[in-house]
Amino acid sequence: MSHPSAIDADNRRMFIFLLVLVLAVAAAFQGWRTLYNNFAVELAGLTGEQNGLVQSLREVPGFLSLLVIYIMLVVREHTLVALSVLTLGVGVAITGFFPSFHGVIFTTLIMSFGFHYYETVHQSLVLQYFNKAQAPAVMGRMRGFSSGANIAVGIAIFLLSPVLEYHTLFLLFGCVAVLAALWCFTQNPVSRHTVPQRRGMVLRRRYWLFYLLTFFSGARRQIFVAFAVFLMVQRFGFSVQEITALFILNNAVNWFLSPAIGRAVTRFGERRMLTLEYAALIAVFVGYAVVQSKLLVAALYILDHVFYNFAMAIKTYFQKIADPADIAPSMAVSFTINHIAAVFIPAVGGMLWMVDYRIPFLGAAGLACVSLVLSQFIRTPAPEEDR
Repeated sequence: MSHPSAIDADNRRMFIFLLVLVLAVAAAFQGWRTLYNNFAVELAGLTGEQNGLVQSLREVPGFLSLLVIYIMLVVREHTLVALSVLTLGVGVAITGFFPSFHGVIFTTLIMSFGFHYYETVHQSLVLQYFNKAQAPAVMGRMRGFSSGANIAVGIAIFLLSPVLEYHTLFLLFGCVAVLAALWCFTQNPVSRHTVPQRRGMVLRRRYWLFYLLTFFSGARRQIFVAFAVFLMVQRFGFSVQEITALFILNNAVNWFLSPAIGRAVTRFGERRMLTLEYAALIAVFVGYAVVQSKLLVAALYILDHVFYNFAMAIKTYFQKIADPADIAPSMAVSFTINHIAAVFIPAVGGMLWMVDYRIPFLGAAGLACVSLVLSQFIRTPAPEEDR
């Protein structure tokens, strides 16, 4: 008998299809993220206020992920995910040709719509095509491959940036996603055994815990994204080289650990894994507020990413309690819920930072406490053999 987490031949096409997109998105998005700040300052001449506006607008497509539900009324999911990656690739590829404030907003919005819609549909397809034993392992493997691609991108930028202009680098990484998307348009990885998805928006009272866990996860994550690296640069004086080295080390750690975390979710269950995540994140965020060592704050940054991988358990918890026909519309709803906090957390956190830089991190620790309490309400059906 095959291992319950083994991928059967019928779904292997979808695994390869999604893996190609994962690697392409990692190349394009990591390339954009690595180059963006220097490009924005050196060529586009953005001020801090303008950059803050760009970052806020970048999250708007995530908040509008609910629109995916209505796009899926006319576009099949596997086509939509490829179209999203194509959009992401185009946005990254043209970034270097618009070195101005309004140009950066324009290209960032294109990139962001592609990225957030890809994330929404990608998660939906994983939960639909891989059973409850397989899904955590598949998510872990995908994250591991993504971290490996991020390392390759970091090395490529390190080697190529002295000899290539920004517009060439953006074009190079964007074209990786464009080519992968064009290949995916030629594929049909759909299995006839998957449950047809319900059309239209789905909001159910019995999914309340999934919605709350998703909201608090998004709020807490926004504090990390907005202020963790900023803390290291402003208060600890990290150089560009040190930040780059930390990114590479962080991706190397997660390259090895992500698949193991996926397997652990299957073995130990969602409640235990999320309990461990939230308890650890309380310590991590308090640590950000109190540590005075560059080495320790770098370690906290890596630990933050490691425990963030445990959040896949929120998705697999939903898979276990949901009507299978609700997965696609619910992933779109959850992505919008996840990004509600993105509208106001960075701005509010920035004002609190001006009072005391510790406040946003202690606030994140408080959010983790709420999530820790909520995670104790997780109840999943007894395991059963997936067909």
